[in-house]
Amino acid sequence: MSDKLKVHSIESFGTHDGPGIRMVIFLQGCNLKCLYCHNPDTITVQGGMEYSIEELVKRAENMKPYFGKLGGVTVSGGEPLLQTKALIPLFKALKEADIHTNIDTNGSVFNDHVKLLLDDYSDLIMVDIKHTNEKGFNNLTGGKNLAKNMEIIEHREKTGKAFWLRYVLIPGITDDPQELIKLGETFKNFTCLEKIEIQPYHKLGTHKWEALGHDYMLNHIEENTPEQLEKVKNILTPYFKEVKIN
Repeated sequence: MSDKLKVHSIESFGTHDGPGIRMVIFLQGCNLKCLYCHNPDTITVQGGMEYSIEELVKRAENMKPYFGKLGGVTVSGGEPLLQTKALIPLFKALKEADIHTNIDTNGSVFNDHVKLLLDDYSDLIMVDIKHTNEKGFNNLTGGKNLAKNMEIIEHREKTGKAFWLRYVLIPGITDDPQELIKLGETFKNFTCLEKIEIQPYHKLGTHKWEALGHDYMLNHIEENTPEQLEKVKNILTPYFKEVKIN
């Protein structure tokens, strides 16, 4: 197992990355290239800073008074499961320090190391559902094999441990009512699924794409209106224990 993680940045008081107040560690490197990514500088595996597991645990322990009963550490990205071998000792140490652990993942990496991390050391995982069909998934992320998402979710359900879903609502791309019903039908019987979070589409990362010398491909798309968000919440509510608009 590795004793270092390649980190893009650390947020000390995250409130949208799992329950309570959280220390959020954004890791460097991602295997997808989502058109709406608001941190495109995390995609490349080059860059970032190396942090030792010991250093990260110490930071988390210093934050512990702020976590309260609900908070803890969330590891996001990039795609955190690309660095699973180093996450195992990190999460093991956090659990020994009685700190809640959470992973925000695109669900596309699943192997024996990931199973160990999820089964033994992850109190919660949040899986980003990018699209509901293969063509849409490919167009939006550049990735293939949408079914990989379901592997990790079905495994989590079998182990009886909590997970959330996250879904970015992009007008004209991921807001088709029939596809949303399909999403609900897919997950309505999962008992360990505590909630689905709808992430409204925004353009906050546009300048980062430009700074990297890339065109931002979704410039023509407007942000969601309150009415659009309410409509989607109404479609999904019959299928999930909780539908939250972030």
